[in-house]
Amino acid sequence: MIQKSYDNSPTLFLIPTPIGNLDDITYRTIKILNDVDVLFCEDTRETSQLLNYLKIKKPLISNHKFNETKNYNKILKYLQSGKSVGLVTDRGTPVISDPGYELATFVISQGYNVTALPGATALVPALITSGIKPAPFLFYGFLNSKKSHRIKELENIKNLPFTIIIYESPHRLIDTLNDLGDILGNNRKISISREISKKYEEITRGTIAQILALNLEVRGEYVIVISGNNDNLKYQNLTIEEHINLYLQDYDNYKEAIKQVAKERNMKKSEVYDIYLKNRRDK
Repeated sequence: MIQKSYDNSPTLFLIPTPIGNLDDITYRTIKILNDVDVLFCEDTRETSQLLNYLKIKKPLISNHKFNETKNYNKILKYLQSGKSVGLVTDRGTPVISDPGYELATFVISQGYNVTALPGATALVPALITSGIKPAPFLFYGFLNSKKSHRIKELENIKNLPFTIIIYESPHRLIDTLNDLGDILGNNRKISISREISKKYEEITRGTIAQILALNLEVRGEYVIVISGNNDNLKYQNLTIEEHINLYLQDYDNYKEAIKQVAKERNMKKSEVYDIYLKNRRDK
């Protein structure tokens, strides 16, 4: 199915709003906010403050993660009657670690246009001011709030060779930094940004160990930019067995070789050992 985004048919507009400084809003965003017939919003109180600042009056319907699927019929009635609908979150771009995905995919499934406006999002300014290689990068969003699940997530991404971006809340920041150090290694280079675009914007750069040693005053929402596992790039053309065999030329036994390979690939020794044994059995 091909969407012609500007064919004047009823449309759901995904509208980014400023993440901090209200002057970051675009002229086009203001125009669309004026043009749509109704706004679905994460928090009607937050959106009301923005609309009051812009001197815009618009009907508001609450749309958050706990009621999003219940809004299907509401949004469908507007579209079926030829109305255009706007969707905003409290700050930033809808769908990206914010409500909006369920409504957007539902509207698409019903054959209506879903059009996104470019605008504010926290991940891009955090990335380009981090001093860490900007591309390729993976936007991961929020890690799981439960430590055991968070550890598994970090284990899954620790060997990726490209930059990783995560969001974190203030009350979990230090726990997450400690977990990052334990799983990715304390010498991994990171950048932490908070209060982006606001008067008190702050960016902290360094290794995980260096930043933990600062005893940060934790306030506001955070974007953490993590450098990729560059060690993997040296060995991307080698299998683990080939990597081990490389070190068997220098070490007296395979255990020392496995230890060195695990260190360089940022893996557990048991993981390397299991792969090594399996490859030898399969021969």
